[in-house]
Amino acid sequence: MKADIATESGINMEEKIDVEAGENPFQPYLDALKKVLEDQDPIFMIGIVVSLAVVVITFVLLKHLLSRKTVQSAVLLVGLCDSGKTLLFSRLLSGKFKKTQTSITDNSAPYKAKNERGSSWLLIDLPGHDSLRPQYVEKFKSAARAMVFVVDSAIFQKEVRDVAEFLYFLLTDSVVSRNVPSLIVACNKQDITMAKSAKLIRQQLEKEMNTLRVTRSAALGAQDGSAGATVHLGKKGKDFEFSQLPMKVEFLECSARGSKGEDGEADIASLEKSLAKL
Repeated sequence: MKADIATESGINMEEKIDVEAGENPFQPYLDALKKVLEDQDPIFMIGIVVSLAVVVITFVLLKHLLSRKTVQSAVLLVGLCDSGKTLLFSRLLSGKFKKTQTSITDNSAPYKAKNERGSSWLLIDLPGHDSLRPQYVEKFKSAARAMVFVVDSAIFQKEVRDVAEFLYFLLTDSVVSRNVPSLIVACNKQDITMAKSAKLIRQQLEKEMNTLRVTRSAALGAQDGSAGATVHLGKKGKDFEFSQLPMKVEFLECSARGSKGEDGEADIASLEKSLAKL
């Protein structure tokens, strides 16, 4: 009788062990790993943790930098209508004069910079009409390595307000502010006698954009900041200057048409030189 009870108890015990083992078959391995870790020197374990953290952080940073370099591979030609963007686009790509008309969509093509590295960017000509500008800027702004803002130097005095408003729109965009693409202001049509110099255009734009900043800030304050750009332009408490911006800014003079007209070469060497530095 006792033997039967012992046998039955042994069977029950084996079944209990089997059930427990079935609940967590990895427990013996976890216990063994725990014991090994407990036997290690704490300093050694800290070293392992720090090393793993460094590897993970390095991987994340490299992935971020590489993806940023890959994404920001475009040069955007932006500006008002009839500023000469499309002719400049043609001159940069082929050197040839081409009769153009107001663009209603974007034009793009690979552009090889004139440098020893053989850098290549996607050159994109964006429409300049005020009803089309926002949607095309939105479409391509994340890819911008540089923005070439083309200004009609011959009628700049008439368009200074519109030019300043478009520049303000671009520079207060949160994506542009975060990616900090280079800004090249190409003062075009220098072949025309009445064309304003790059220095004067810069000074006038700084003055106009300073006024815009004040009026836009006041409007946002009246709306409790519920609308408009969220990025403050320049330094608070100081008059606006392009040198306050986080991106590299350059003003230069050029002429997509050239001094000899359709049969001559364009005067865009300064622009090509700036693009070669990107």
